[in-house]
Amino acid sequence: MIALIFPGQGSQSVGMGKALADAYPICRQTFEEADAALGYSLSRVIFDGPEDKLTLTENQQPAILTVSVAAGRLLESKGLSKPAFVAGHSLGEYTANVAAGTFSFADAVQIVRRRGRYMQEAVPVGTGAMAVILGLDADTVADVCREAVQDAPGEVVSPANMNGGGQVAIAGTAAAVARASEMAKARGARRAVPLQVSAPFHCALMKPAEDRLAPELRALATRAPRVPIVANVDAEPKRDAQSAINALIAQVSSPVRWEAVVQRLAKEGVTTYVEVGPGTVLSGLVKLNQRDATVINFGSSDNLAALEGLLGGPERAALRT
Repeated sequence: MIALIFPGQGSQSVGMGKALADAYPICRQTFEEADAALGYSLSRVIFDGPEDKLTLTENQQPAILTVSVAAGRLLESKGLSKPAFVAGHSLGEYTANVAAGTFSFADAVQIVRRRGRYMQEAVPVGTGAMAVILGLDADTVADVCREAVQDAPGEVVSPANMNGGGQVAIAGTAAAVARASEMAKARGARRAVPLQVSAPFHCALMKPAEDRLAPELRALATRAPRVPIVANVDAEPKRDAQSAINALIAQVSSPVRWEAVVQRLAKEGVTTYVEVGPGTVLSGLVKLNQRDATVINFGSSDNLAALEGLLGGPERAALRT
C-alpha cells in the first residue's frame, strides 16, 4: 500500500522544479497557473532567486507547494493515480489536499501565500524562536517546556514538530526557547540546535494567524477528498472536506505530530512512501519511524526512473485500485 507525502518549509532551493518545467508540459503549465493565480512571476523567483527572496515565508510556501504539485501531476500522468493515503508536513498538508482534490491548486497557492504572510505578521521579528531538541522523547521535551515558563508569565514555549527518532522542535518566545534548550540539555538531550526561521511556527503565538486564516479557509470551494488525508494535528484520516479544513485551521498553532502520522499510515497498511516535492527531509523522517518501509522521493526528473521502476512492479495494480 502506498502513501504520497509532501514536504513543508525548509525544503526549498533556488532552481527547484526547473528541470521538470523544461522537460514536461504538465509541469510547465503548473508553474504558469501559479503565476496567473498570484499575479506575479513566482516561477522566476523559484528558478532564478535570489535565495533571500525565495526564503521569504510568503514566497517560500507557495513555491514549495507549486513544485510539489507539478511533480505530483507528472506522477499522476505516469500512472500513479490513486494512492491509499496522502499526508504532508505542515505546509505540505495543503499540497496533500490539492492532490486529494479537496480544493483547487489556484486557491491553494493563493491561500498559502497569505498563510505565510499572516504567520510572519503574528509575531514581531526577533520576538520568537525555534530550536530542535535531539535525543529526548516528546513527553520529556513537553515537560521541559512547561517548566521553562513556570516562573515567566507571558512567555510561551511548547513542542512544535514531533518528528520521531528523538527529534522534537520547540517554538515560542525567544527567551523561553533558549531557557528550555538549556534545560533539555541538562535533562540529557544530545544537542539543542537553534533554527534559522522567520517566526515561531506551530505554537500559541500563531493564534492570530490562525484567526485570520480560518474564515478564508472556510470560504474555499471544496469537495470531498478522493483519498483520505492523515492530518498533522491528530494523525487521523480526514475523509470529508469540513474535517480536512478544520485540521488545516488547527495546525497553524498546534504541533505537527509527524511521528504519529507515520505510525498511523503504517497501522493502516502503508509500506511504501513516495515523497513528492523538493528535498528528502520526509524520506529521512519516515525511515526514523519505520525502518522497514520503502521510501522514494520525487522532486526532479532525475528521480523518475526509480518511480517508473516502482510503477512497473507489483505495486502498479495497487495504485490503480
